[in-house]
Amino acid sequence: MAGRLTPEQRDFRTALRAFAHRECGTRARRDALTAETGGPHSPSLYARLADLGWLGVCLPETYGGAGGGMTDACLFLEECAHGMVPADGFITSVITAKAYEKFGSPAQRKAAIGGVVAGQVLSIAMSEPGAGSDVAALRCRAERTENGGWLINGHKTWISNAHLATSILLVARTGTGGDKHTGLTMFHLPADTPGVEIRGIDTMGGREVNDVFLTDVRLPADAVVGRTGHAWTQLMAGLNSERLFLAAHMLGLSRRIFDDTLGYVREREQFGRPVGSFQALRHRLADLATEIACADLLVWDVAARCDAEPDRLFPREASMAKLKATETAKRAALEGMQMMGGYGYATEYDMERHLRTAVVSTVYGGTSEIQRDIIGKSYGL
Repeated sequence: MAGRLTPEQRDFRTALRAFAHRECGTRARRDALTAETGGPHSPSLYARLADLGWLGVCLPETYGGAGGGMTDACLFLEECAHGMVPADGFITSVITAKAYEKFGSPAQRKAAIGGVVAGQVLSIAMSEPGAGSDVAALRCRAERTENGGWLINGHKTWISNAHLATSILLVARTGTGGDKHTGLTMFHLPADTPGVEIRGIDTMGGREVNDVFLTDVRLPADAVVGRTGHAWTQLMAGLNSERLFLAAHMLGLSRRIFDDTLGYVREREQFGRPVGSFQALRHRLADLATEIACADLLVWDVAARCDAEPDRLFPREASMAKLKATETAKRAALEGMQMMGGYGYATEYDMERHLRTAVVSTVYGGTSEIQRDIIGKSYGL
């Protein structure tokens, strides 16, 4: 990746690394920051990222962003993950903001994109108890009211960062009959709207995801984002961003896991020499280094393609990047824990935290099985 960066991007990477080292370079500092929410997001640190202007890295200048592309966003996400910067609210925020950029009204864009640049967190609500991988099976219902507005009832689940969000991009059913992919609509939903209840779901990673209950929620007519009944097409248009951003984040985590493992096996001695000098561990690290390099090439190639052709979808390539980077991160964490022995399992070290973060990455944003299915279908299978 380093050889493909512009001088400005190299300077940005240097600044990101310095920030991570200064603000969260120690375990004690990271623990203090994540204690703010009980999860991988620190509002105080996030506010400093906003002050630096970094949260608008790939958002349009019209709304206060830096006007960068997918490559710039991937650089930011990779370095934040490698530096263990607790700013996970950025992922859902930038994915959601890109949807507003494509389909929102000028007022919606100003509120959502400008909010992200200023440090607000956004969330997107699609999944339901009966609609996970099969998103089109959702049943949350939005009905027109006499005054032209909308009345919404339903239950969303596994909604990342809803508890931190200023607003939620809600996908609800507004029509029935025919193909289940038709009749879905996106809505701009302020999180403090009456009738919205957000309850956290306890997970291995702490407070990250939520149930969102909608009971007689009323929204005005202009809350629709894009075209009524066309949410599925709009969602498909955002897959490049979602899968690529998640891939870049896990690429950064893979690098961090490798660095932590390498540092440990160089120092840990057994039988009179560093454990990393034994062939069994050397070969494991060689394989991991190769897999991470492959993921790196794939992620950055897809990012470059998206920047070169911003209006084109890359479903196969984006799914490949997400699949490879997340599975590599999971493997790296499991191998790292094995090579560190009992210390990899102890909370004294970061490896157990890396494992909790990496394992779920093969589930959210489309499971590895779904990514493989998409890739297979792209070959006419």
